[in-house]
Amino acid sequence: MSPAKKAATKKKVAKIRVRQVRSAIGQTSSQRATLRSLGLKHIGDEVIREDRPETRGMARAVPHLVTVEEVD
Repeated sequence: MSPAKKAATKKKVAKIRVRQVRSAIGQTSSQRATLRSLGLKHIGDEVIREDRPETRGMARAVPHLVTVEEVD
């Protein structure tokens, strides 16, 4: 496949912004690990990730600690 054809067939991937809004102090170790795997370390940290089932599932595991919004 030619490079031009590859670029034409590439789909635009949706993105989500995940922001940590509460502290992980006092949470279970698996919830703290989930925040770390999302790339969040401190309150106010935010990361932009691909909108994939894995990422959505991690955010769903700690809904009381993060907010999720779609990014254009």
